[in-house]
Amino acid sequence: MSGQKENNFGGGYALIVVLFILLIIVGAAYVGWGY
Repeated sequence: MSGQKENNFGGGYALIVVLFILLIIVGAAYVGWGY
């Protein structure tokens, strides 16, 4: 049970990190296109 919980938490954390990085890249690209 502990291993499954850790795996689920790790996957969620990785997903949040990926979405955050994509948001920064898209935001930077949008600002670049704006200017």
